Amino acid sequence: MADRGRRDRRAPGRRSGPTSGPASGPTRSEPPTDPIGFDPITDDPAEDPAEDPAEDPAGDDPVEDPATDEPATDEPSRADTAEPGDRPADRLIRFAHRAGRAVLDRLPQLGLTVLAGLLLCVSFPPMGWWYLAPVALALLGGVLVHRATTLAGGFGYGVLFGLAFHIPLLPWISGLVGAVPWLALSVVQAVFPGLFGLAAVAVRRLPGRPVWFALLWVAYEWIKSSVPFGGFPWGVVAYSQTNGPLLALAQIGGAPLVSFAVALTGFSLAALTAAIVRWWRSDSHRAAPPAVVLPGLCIAAVLLATAVVWPQVRYSGAGADAADQPIRVAAVQGNVPRLGLDFNAQRRAVLDNHVRETMRLAEDVRAGRAEQPLFVVWPENSSDIDPLANPDAHQQISAAAAAIRAPILVGGVVRAPGYRPDNPVATNSVLVWDPETGPTDRHDKQIVQPFGEYLPWRDFFRRLSPYADRAGYFIPVDGDGVVTAAGVPVGVTTCWEVIFDRAARESVRNGAEVLAVPTNNATFDEAMSEQHLAFARLRAVEHNRYAVVAGTTGISAVITPDGREVARTRFFEPAYLDVQVRLKTQLSPATRYGPVIHGALIAAALAGLGAALAGTVLQNGRLVPHALRGRRRAKESHDDGPATRPRHHGQSTSESAHSGDHPDLQRTGQSAADRGSGASGLPRGARADRRRRQPRRHR
Repeated sequence: MADRGRRDRRAPGRRSGPTSGPASGPTRSEPPTDPIGFDPITDDPAEDPAEDPAEDPAGDDPVEDPATDEPATDEPSRADTAEPGDRPADRLIRFAHRAGRAVLDRLPQLGLTVLAGLLLCVSFPPMGWWYLAPVALALLGGVLVHRATTLAGGFGYGVLFGLAFHIPLLPWISGLVGAVPWLALSVVQAVFPGLFGLAAVAVRRLPGRPVWFALLWVAYEWIKSSVPFGGFPWGVVAYSQTNGPLLALAQIGGAPLVSFAVALTGFSLAALTAAIVRWWRSDSHRAAPPAVVLPGLCIAAVLLATAVVWPQVRYSGAGADAADQPIRVAAVQGNVPRLGLDFNAQRRAVLDNHVRETMRLAEDVRAGRAEQPLFVVWPENSSDIDPLANPDAHQQISAAAAAIRAPILVGGVVRAPGYRPDNPVATNSVLVWDPETGPTDRHDKQIVQPFGEYLPWRDFFRRLSPYADRAGYFIPVDGDGVVTAAGVPVGVTTCWEVIFDRAARESVRNGAEVLAVPTNNATFDEAMSEQHLAFARLRAVEHNRYAVVAGTTGISAVITPDGREVARTRFFEPAYLDVQVRLKTQLSPATRYGPVIHGALIAAALAGLGAALAGTVLQNGRLVPHALRGRRRAKESHDDGPATRPRHHGQSTSESAHSGDHPDLQRTGQSAADRGSGASGLPRGARADRRRRQPRRHR
């Protein structure tokens, strides 16, 4: 027994006497892989690393010996080779060697993942190459379905994709507060694509893989738009499509449906490519066409839905409906003396700039160079001096309203109840300033921006950055999102609010006939302003409303219900827009049923994920962790003992002795040396599957 125990610890690659049979067989043949990442998963669960824990095609996780629960490798075990003086430096060198080898083995997949993130980034403004978004998701999907991608690998590739996407998308954050907040936000946001990659690998064996991937993508965007601190929808793929035809689908299901269509198209392209590559490599590629029905139908469905919806969206944006009342509105962009976080120190100058630009508009109206507007929209923070408490600011705004002879929607900072010098709480408000009666209505911002308008965990974060105390003390206030100006119900979504689905929907459902988006981008740059404008363009299509965007530094614009910009300003210049829009009262399908459609997509994604997880762990009516099945089976066979196991035909006495110590080797007729060297000629996954099908023997 002592000898037998020593043989158990002996490395599988060592030979201990003459053997016959399998030792002379052919060497192990590895299945071909695709270096570009489009090699699809196999149909045999035993050869899929996501399903069979006994094999890792990438070579990182060694196969476990069922009899000892120890990794079986081609080299002697650490217990046999470790020296008493083994230093930590040696272990570090070995770890670095293994890590470097793992990176080299995965270099094609890593390169494709980074490329996918970069392509998705340039599909957003200011580049706006919208057609690259499906290509980016196709590349990511190809990496996730590769046979070597495990669950952990899916998470890692997703995080890498998220970093390659968010770091170049959000550099405007670093221009004013440094690189640390920019990189920290990018790292946090990269975790969510990692969760998508993890879930995608889990469901990739379900029929209809492109559909499940697209549903999971919608679920991932919902999570990132909800947590932490209320979420960060910046980077939702729907907002990359404001120059593309898929934007029309926003009128049916809002941003979630557009994201689903883009993701379905991209992942269907990946499946289509994989099917064609697999067909071309097969020996019978001339006999039968590739299996492209499902991905082809998915792409055709997206194109057909877009073709059906787009004419109605275009008709609405053309203003051809006689029932829509035309009115004239103006947007004033007063500009600031200089960009940066210290724009608040220029409060009086900013107010004077907007008063001055409004006076210029009034002069042009009297001179016939511009038409009389029904009301005027000023930007967010156009009066950071509280006009309800400061008589001078009150007088200046009243003079501007009297000059233009129209109500002005003034973005102001208003002291909130409980204001103290050590706790200067305020509301970010839009005041309707009538030329005769002064302020008559107001909208208080309901969704305030974390780390900008307020600082969560202030005592903690002020220790990490000197910029923390520059965050405001704004508080959210409940409301209906609608103000009345000159008898017109105007839906207001102030800056940060427009990027959340619920804000504009609430305004329109409460009766808004036109949307106003006052914003302040003075703390950022032109790229950020272009990206922010994309949110307003999608909201206009989603709710079938004209949208008037007014920014302190730009970009200000007037947007039609089909997403076109009929007028816009340049960045960082004083200007005004005086444009005719139409009041619309009909509710779009997205306004009525958007939350229902979004909820259905998320529920379907969770159902598919649950089905995939249940299918991998359900055994004998019980939920059993898959990784423990092989160990349990091996332990039961080991407990049976070697005495009752007969030798296989043609097996030598020496082989029988070794296989008696290793029950799974006895079942396959292999010696320990044959198992370690792969001399049986069977792929390791096939041997594991053969062991699973072998009936158990009991005393």
